[in-house]
Amino acid sequence: MTTTMMQVTVNGVPRELPDGMTAAGLLASLGLAPERVVVELNLTILKRAQLPSAALKTGDQVEIVHFVGGGASWPKI
Repeated sequence: MTTTMMQVTVNGVPRELPDGMTAAGLLASLGLAPERVVVELNLTILKRAQLPSAALKTGDQVEIVHFVGGGASWPKI
């Protein structure tokens, strides 16, 4: 059985993904936890609850933004 593939751009990089993949499936395939990222699909930010039902299509533009902990050190007074 052959899997049909689609072209999607993820963070500016073209990728081939299986047809019918969802935003949640993309995160899982990349090893990313949904609670640690924000996903933008075609300029619309998806709520975490939307990820499992957000089916990707050929030509979609996906941006994934990671949260990074830390920050600047404050000067001692």
